[in-house]
Amino acid sequence: MAVGKEEILKARTDNREYRRIVLPNSLQVLLISDPDTDKATALSSQTCFSCAASMDVSVGSFSDPDGLEGLAHFLEHMLFYASEKYPLEDSYSKYITEHGGRTNAFTAAEHTNFYFDINPDGFEEALDRFAQFFIKPLMSADATTREIKAVDSENQKNLLSDGWRMNQLQKHLSAANHPYHKFCTGNWDTLEVRPKAKGLDTRHELIKFYEEYYSANLMHLVIYGKEKLDKIQGLVEDKFKEIRNIDRSCLRFTGEPCTSEHLEILVRTVPIKEGHKLRLAWPITPEIHHYNEGPCRYLGHLIGHEGEGSLYYILKTLGWATGLSAGESDSTLDFAFFKVDIDLTDAGHEHMQDIVGLLFKYISLLQQSGVCKWIFDELSAVCETKFHYQDKIQPINYVVNISSNMQKYPPKDWLVRSSLPSNFSPDIIQMVLNKLSPNNVRIFWESKKFEGDANMFEPWYETAYCMEKITGSRIQEWIASSPNKNLHLPARNVFIPTDLSLKNENEKVKCPVLLRKSPYTTLWYKPDTMFFTPKAYVKIDFNCPHASGSPEAGVLTNIFTHLLMDYLNDYAYYAQVAELYYGINHTESGFQVTLVGYNHKLRILLETVVEKIASFKVKADRFSVIKEMVTKEYQNYKFQQPYEQAMYYCSLILQDQTWPLMEQLEVLPHLEVEDLAKFVPMMLSRAFVDCYTAGNLESTEAESMILHVEDIFFKGSNPICQPLFPSQHLTNRVVKLERGKNFIYPVEGLNPSDENSSLVHYIQVHRDDFMLNVKLQLLVLIAKQPAFHQLRSVEQLGYVTALLQRNDCGIRGLQFIIQSTVKGPGHIDLRVEEFLKTFESKLYEMTNDEFKSNVNTLIDMKLEKHKNLREEAGFYWREISDGTLKFDRKEAEIAALRQLTQQELIEFYNEHIKVGAPRKRTLSVRVYGNPHSSEYASDKSSPVQPCTVKIDDIFTFRRSQPLYGSFKGNFGHVKL
Repeated sequence: MAVGKEEILKARTDNREYRRIVLPNSLQVLLISDPDTDKATALSSQTCFSCAASMDVSVGSFSDPDGLEGLAHFLEHMLFYASEKYPLEDSYSKYITEHGGRTNAFTAAEHTNFYFDINPDGFEEALDRFAQFFIKPLMSADATTREIKAVDSENQKNLLSDGWRMNQLQKHLSAANHPYHKFCTGNWDTLEVRPKAKGLDTRHELIKFYEEYYSANLMHLVIYGKEKLDKIQGLVEDKFKEIRNIDRSCLRFTGEPCTSEHLEILVRTVPIKEGHKLRLAWPITPEIHHYNEGPCRYLGHLIGHEGEGSLYYILKTLGWATGLSAGESDSTLDFAFFKVDIDLTDAGHEHMQDIVGLLFKYISLLQQSGVCKWIFDELSAVCETKFHYQDKIQPINYVVNISSNMQKYPPKDWLVRSSLPSNFSPDIIQMVLNKLSPNNVRIFWESKKFEGDANMFEPWYETAYCMEKITGSRIQEWIASSPNKNLHLPARNVFIPTDLSLKNENEKVKCPVLLRKSPYTTLWYKPDTMFFTPKAYVKIDFNCPHASGSPEAGVLTNIFTHLLMDYLNDYAYYAQVAELYYGINHTESGFQVTLVGYNHKLRILLETVVEKIASFKVKADRFSVIKEMVTKEYQNYKFQQPYEQAMYYCSLILQDQTWPLMEQLEVLPHLEVEDLAKFVPMMLSRAFVDCYTAGNLESTEAESMILHVEDIFFKGSNPICQPLFPSQHLTNRVVKLERGKNFIYPVEGLNPSDENSSLVHYIQVHRDDFMLNVKLQLLVLIAKQPAFHQLRSVEQLGYVTALLQRNDCGIRGLQFIIQSTVKGPGHIDLRVEEFLKTFESKLYEMTNDEFKSNVNTLIDMKLEKHKNLREEAGFYWREISDGTLKFDRKEAEIAALRQLTQQELIEFYNEHIKVGAPRKRTLSVRVYGNPHSSEYASDKSSPVQPCTVKIDDIFTFRRSQPLYGSFKGNFGHVKL
């Protein structure tokens, strides 16, 4: 046992303890002990958090054997099934779920990562089960065949995704003998059909691959626990010592993926979604070799900047672009790309050559300016503050972030990684900058306008494209002819915080308090008693009845919020760089402003945002750009995954006063500048503002903010806003489905090319109530894994298979979500009901100890603390926006759980969930994909069963149904 003595650098505010150990089998491990878990929460004298683990294996899809594309990914799937020590299929996932945890994995180019989290009481056994993945897994022939179908289903889900398609096209246009060229996901063809044709046994190849590459010396493990480090170390030594070490050399894939024939190319390609994109990529030296100098971070910061004088600012001013990002991508230890992605408008598409010219002009500006020390120092300062005051994140995400990078960095930098560029080296930055030349570029240009011209096809996703060589001299012509605009470097960033002190708010408030209530506003306030960081969270919610009175109003409100963000962007981008974020989003009842980040300069940004709203004027040129962008957003809805479409229809059926996207898309073309110019003053003429403030703010600061909002909007001789009449306060109300009825909404998928069908099977249960809530939550906890095992693992209905709770404005229920190419939604619906019938016996057969164990698991999950200010604010804001105001919800539901009996849970199931229960309320939304169109026709025309109602028109149905009462009470904004 070797124990590392070197110090692991950590944030100043991080009070967790870390230890690096190396087991005798050469497995490298980072142990993390979180002392916060020993402190009491504001909710209870007890506390809980999830423990977590992540194992990263340094082998990935680059190592797939030729002719067995996707084998590494398939192996990742297979290790979940069973092991020699725990041979019951899916028992690992079952154990994790039963103890309040989650588990997953992913396969990357050069590594594969397995991870889970779990309540502390199940951690030791979970580690033992997890370790067996890497000691003696069972890969049965039966499971192998079934899981190939799951991999194929996963691939089917990706076939119409532009992200997957364009990524594979870039790989396709690379050297065929380099692993970057490979198709990494795998499908039925690569894992079943082709191997069989060659006389290969996929299971045999799978075992061979595992035995060849899964060696302890290629593994890095991170364990996050609540115990002391010595205790955690003992667990790890015991559980993971048997992983065999065959002293396998770490695989390296030397050589460049792009030879000269793959550089200086212009590729025109046809996307699935509406819109035009320009993607430029240059091969570069991976930043991992110079992470203290941060060359890509420096260049990405400047090329991707959005302030005045930046490339994006100029493109936006010209009306040519709506988004731009820049930075390193597809990086490995041996190669990487620097990429610039630009979202184009229709006008921008017509000026592609000018845009490329302007980009190279900006790169030339960087060459002429030289590498600026003040810019590097400013960026370094921002990074240092971000690292030392970073928010805690969920342990499961934390362990994955660390383990995925342990192979690349020395142990002292396992936590820091590349987040602290501190060594100013103009030569290294210049070296990367020199790579960004016209002679080294790959240009990918996406637009549906290329349909018909693109006569070549990428083999795995069948993406249409055409390609031409494009010389550096030709790009020089584009540079010369591009507009002569005032490109310049960014100004100094005034938003970088210099006061990081913590406020001393004397009153230690454990829940939000109603600090102020007036005819115009309510102010909720929650000082930071948990996180002790110099950050604040402010939410200002404008409830405007005129914002949601029609489809036109909904669209105009959407355009209004986009325009506000657009107007603010070149100023507020500096705040974003300094980790002070803002957003303006439209809601069903108006719009809301959210600010979160360092509190020092937050008030400055808030006042600017408020002033921009109050003085809003429509700029015709920006209106046309935003209208075009919003139109494409609505048009692209039809390319969403079918299960997302089913969830949308479910919400449309249930939630009153919501307008369908298709109606909004219909009115969009007819809306002009004058419509918005008239609409905004009318929208703001009547308003009520709910405000939530939290974090490192004193109560006087919070009151000052809301008073400023009142002064700007409601005060003065000619106020912008008048308070709402009592009749105008908006409430979110939900359709109350009729008891004993099964409602079915069949609909064809919006994209006729999509092979996937989907089902949302929703069971509406009750209006928010602590005891009923915990019965539903406990039932979902118990049923979740059996549902996944039966419907996904055994029946192989589809890769997307989930059982979840659902909460619509305080109306609770559960929903099965399944997407499938193999079966239509009508058949899947029957399988869901069959599952519920068989599951019923599990409730009766459950022992008292098993019942208590499930109750304790749910209690542990509720005792888990919020990890950061955003997470806490999200919880409390949901209570405010729903009107439930149950800020002590976790404590009250734990008390209800302690009273719950097994018999009461069974009675709850029999009344609300059981198939055929006379008081049950069910809604099945069935989206039919291309292969099941004939099934749609027959289901649409066939007579319904007794107690079944077919919904032909959502809005006729919605108007005919009663509604649940709103929790917002008579005045819609607060109950005292």
